[in-house]
Formats: sequence, C-alpha cells, structure tokens
Amino acid sequence: MRPGDGEAVPMESMGNGLWVAAVPGHAAGDPYRLRFRFADGADWERDDPYRFLPTLGELDLHLINEGSHERLWEVLGAHPRRLDGVAGVAFAVWAPNARSVRVVGDFDRWDGRLFPMRSLGASGVWELFVPGIGQGELYKYEVLGADGKMRIKADPFSFSQQVRPETASRVWGIGSDEGWTDDAWMAARAAADPYRAAMAVYEVHLGSWMRNPDGSWLGYRQAGERLAEHCHRFGFTHVELLPVAEHPFDGSWGYQVTGYYAPTARFGTPDDFRAMVDALHNAGIGVILDWVPAHFPNDEFALREFDGTALYEHADPMRGQHPDWGTLIFDYGRPEVRNFLVANALFWLDRFHVDGLRVDAVASMLYLDYSRETGEWQPNQFGGNENLEAIAFLREVNEKAYGRYPGIMTIAEESTAFPGVTRPTYLGGLGFGFKWDMGWMHDTLAYFHEDPVHRRYHHNRLTFRGLYMNTEHFVLPLSHDEVVHGKGSLLGKVPGDEWQRFANLRCLLANMYTQPGKKLLFMGTELAPWTEWNHDAPLAWELADDPQRDAFGRFLEDLGRLYAATPALWAADPEPGSFLWIDASDVESSVFSYIRRAGEQLAVVVQNLTPVPRYDYRLGVPAPGRWREALNSDSEHYGGSNVGNLGTLEASDQAWHGQSASLTLTLPPLATLILLPEG
Repeated sequence: MRPGDGEAVPMESMGNGLWVAAVPGHAAGDPYRLRFRFADGADWERDDPYRFLPTLGELDLHLINEGSHERLWEVLGAHPRRLDGVAGVAFAVWAPNARSVRVVGDFDRWDGRLFPMRSLGASGVWELFVPGIGQGELYKYEVLGADGKMRIKADPFSFSQQVRPETASRVWGIGSDEGWTDDAWMAARAAADPYRAAMAVYEVHLGSWMRNPDGSWLGYRQAGERLAEHCHRFGFTHVELLPVAEHPFDGSWGYQVTGYYAPTARFGTPDDFRAMVDALHNAGIGVILDWVPAHFPNDEFALREFDGTALYEHADPMRGQHPDWGTLIFDYGRPEVRNFLVANALFWLDRFHVDGLRVDAVASMLYLDYSRETGEWQPNQFGGNENLEAIAFLREVNEKAYGRYPGIMTIAEESTAFPGVTRPTYLGGLGFGFKWDMGWMHDTLAYFHEDPVHRRYHHNRLTFRGLYMNTEHFVLPLSHDEVVHGKGSLLGKVPGDEWQRFANLRCLLANMYTQPGKKLLFMGTELAPWTEWNHDAPLAWELADDPQRDAFGRFLEDLGRLYAATPALWAADPEPGSFLWIDASDVESSVFSYIRRAGEQLAVVVQNLTPVPRYDYRLGVPAPGRWREALNSDSEHYGGSNVGNLGTLEASDQAWHGQSASLTLTLPPLATLILLPEG
C-alpha cells in the first residue's frame, strides 16, 4: 500500500486472499493507492476499487428484481465513468446464485484474485468500479457457481466483443447521443403510417453480400454506403439484416447469439454500426434487424448455467432445451430474464435508431409442444399447449417498443395460424406490426414449381390467399430460408428451359409486388443465380454481366419503381377493398386477374402462367377509357418475347367479369401485365 506521502507500507497476507495493513497517522479520507508485485517481478499500481461506492442505486436494484428496468443496459455491463475525479470502468453483472464473481482482464493479468466484485445483497447483482482503465479493455467474469465450479464468462451486457474465435468482452461506451445526423428521418418515421406506405425490404447477410477484393469482409461503414446505392437502384425502402448481435459460429448466420447487446465485431465497432444506420437513414433507407429471443446456444463462455444454475434458460428440459437446434430456451417466466430480453429489444431501437425488429422463430415460442412428441411436453395450467409466459413476454415487448419509439415496427416470423399476431394487445392480440405470410410463400413457390401443363390442377394455390389476406398485416417473404439446405435458388425452383425459367421468375416477383402486403427479397434475387446461397462467399456479382441477367435486373428495377410510384399497390393494404378478383376461375388457361385499389387509384393485374400466348382475351375492368400497359414482363427489354398490346388500350363500355367495362387483350406467354388507367 502507498499512502499519500509516497511511502510504501507492506501489507500482510491473511492466508485467504486478503491482505491488511495499519498505517499510523492516516485517517478516513486520506489518499492512498495499492501496489502489487507479481511472482514474475512485475509491478502494478492503481487506486483501490473498494473505496468507491456502488454505482447502482436502490431503485435500479428494485426494478431489476421486478423485471421492469427498461434501460437495463445503462446499469449492467461495463461503463467507462469518472467517479470522485478518477477515470475507470463500472462493472455490474447479475448472478444471484454465484458464490463469488471476479472481473478479469488484461488490466489484472486475468488474475481473478485481484478484483473480487461486491455482492449487492438479495438483488443478485455483483458490482465493482475498477479505476485506471477505459474504452477498449478486454474482460470477462470469473464466476464461482452455486455448484462449486469456476466458469469464465463473457458479459451478458457487453457492448462489444472480440472477433471469433476469441470470446472476451470489450469495454465500449455507448451512452452518448452525439454523432447522429438522422433527425429528419426520425421525425418523418414518427409521423408515418407504415401500414399505408410502400415497403420493399432487401434482406441481407452482411458477411456474404459483398466483400473486398482480397476476400475480407466489408466494414459497417463501407456496407452502408454500398447498400444505400444498391437499394436506390431497385427501389428497396428498407434493409433487413440477418442477426448482427455477436455470435461465434459463422454457419449459424447470426441466429445463435452469445452477445445480445453487442453488434458483431466482424465488421467493426459499435460506433461503426451506428454510422452505417445513420448513413442509410440519410439515404432514405430504413433498417430492420433480425432479433432472436427464442433460444440461445449452449456455449460454455456465454449464458448457459451462468451462475452454476439454469439462470437464463428454463430449468425444466421440456421447456429449456430446443429439440431441433440443440440450443437452450429462455425462462420467460423469470422477471430478470424477461427484463434482459425486453430491454434488449429497446436497446437496439434506442441506441442504434433501428426502425424495426423481425422476431425470429415466434412459433417455437408460442407452443409448449413445438417439435415435441407426446410425453415430451406438459400442458399449461389450463390444459392447453400455449406457452403463456412466452406470450406475455411478446406482448410486453410490443407494447413497450411501440409505446416508446414512434414509427418503429415489429415483424413476426410466425408459421402457424395462431390468432391475432398483429392484433393490438388491448384487443387480445400479440401486438406485432406485421407477420410473415408463410402461407403465401409456400403456396406460391409450390405453384410456380409445377410444369405449366399441370398448373390447371393447382390453380387454388394462388387463389387461396384471398380467404385470409385481411386477417393480419402481412409481409410477403422470399427469404434466405428458401435458397439454402438443398432447396436451390429461385431460378432453379421453376420449370422449363432458360427462357421459361426467367419468364416464370419475373411472374413470381410480379405476383409478390402486386399482392396486398409488404415485400421482402433476399439478397441475390436480383442476380438470378442457378446455385443456392453460400454464407461463406460473396454473391456472384459477375453474373450481372450476363445479358439475360442484365435484362432481369432491368425488370426488377422497373418493377420496384412502378410499385413505389403506384399508390393503388400499397396505400390501402389494410383495407379489404384494396384487392378484388376480376377472374379467379380461369383454370383451363391458368390466367389470374385482379384489381388493386386505393381510393380513386386503380391498377389491374393479369398473369398468364402458361407459355401459350392468348389473343383477343376479354377482360373486365372498372372503367371505360384509355388504359396504359405500365409493365409487361414479356418485354424484350427484360429478356422476353415482346408480345403485348403496343403500350395503350381502349376499354369499351361492354360489361364483363362483373365490371362495367372491358378490354380485349393479347396476353403474352408466361407474363404479367400491369395496367393503369389514363386520365
């Protein structure tokens, strides 16, 4: 020990890790520092961490145990601070069943004996202020568990971590609101109605979207600049990022999270991630994150048995272990665990200004018997298979997210017919803003997989959606899940020779863009590759030089522009009257025709899904007069055969298909026409 006068006073070991000394003439408040000499002769000196008061107040501890601390990230984790004029880092971690917790890092030579943390009683929180360290320090917690086993754990609230395979947490301050330049975006977002806006989402895996020439990853800042330009080209309004929270295994694509509060260090720092979001906002592009509260991996360094007990995971294997993925399931009924997840959702919306969260694997959370056979699950207290605690958790997330961050959206990946996914919680729903329409995706891909000669027997796959399209607010997804694990690419799913495959793919996308609901396309769709997605390599951008794919890219550009410029295709999505079949029964010809309407805005869509041109095809339309062929997917500009209607048509007042007027059309082979009234 070195008192304020500079004279060193040796301390005496008590044999249990404690050292004591009496310094004559010194009183409370007098300055002193601690000096350590290690076995290898190295010296180390700094302020005594135990002279600083705990940084968590009684209210914080009460809210943590109650499970209602909405800004939990501000009090748990590692925070650079200045206390009593001394710079350092305040560490705090929840480990209620631990016998002891010690903070270790480069600053104490990873020797847990130097910095035992203080228990804050029944709260289960352990706390310590370590002076003399700051931003960028690596650290972990040495946790002596209730079972007597010592575990070295990453911080559940770390804001930055090492790049895999290393697993240490890194001190990083994220409390400042300085540096943002997206005020105009945030104000416009708060005033917008996402249900009545055009929304086309570009789903991106940052590690394999685009890379540097040497094969290294793009940084967040580089990716932001290039994504903004790319989205503008194709008319995408939002980027949806596969999970960017820290994860050790590249092959999980981010869905096995070990650092829920840390943007992955693969692509840069938390500041770099924030700069990417800011740049995209300034370019007019929204940012949606994939969020994974359904499960977490069983890596020893992370959440598993954090304090020697089933702490974050449910203790009952029937509810705490996922049979499909070999992962662990959160204990949604534990207030502190629920708080960890709710606060995490708010954290991304607050600290990084993200515009939405797409919640992964919601169905696996809703049902106690998800992927379980009889005898492998137990019903809830009412005898049902619903996971009531998970349902309450999802409602809480949605209520707090929408209540505190105007204009955001939450999107459920939910593959069952669970009622009220996008109904408000006050009406008994889950409170999500949108739900992926997995039914549309499965039915549409199944239909387009059929050879056109057989499509007459599968006509109802494209008409069935009309029975339920207004039961929820939907996103129509053609996501990463459809182009992996042997499923092939979209181009590989459709039949025919190369010409027919591209024609089918154009029709598939035209069907998506003209149906009610928001749109989501996985990256690479614009390149129409033959092979499925490979997460270990960048997209094959050289394909864009192929003439057929160059033409396909022009089609997707024009489809995106037309969608954005045509309110009839999106402005009344929530209203039943926004979609009306003209003829859903032309089974023999495999022709589908429908009207999209928003107020006085109209669009008519006709799809001929066989390779046979159809001449003099009479089609009912809502009004006589001139109609413009706003898009013909068979145009030679897009690689088609250039059959069509020469751009404009005149509708007569002859009633047809229950409409007051009609057109006589030429329907190109395997093609979609989008017709708009003129005048």
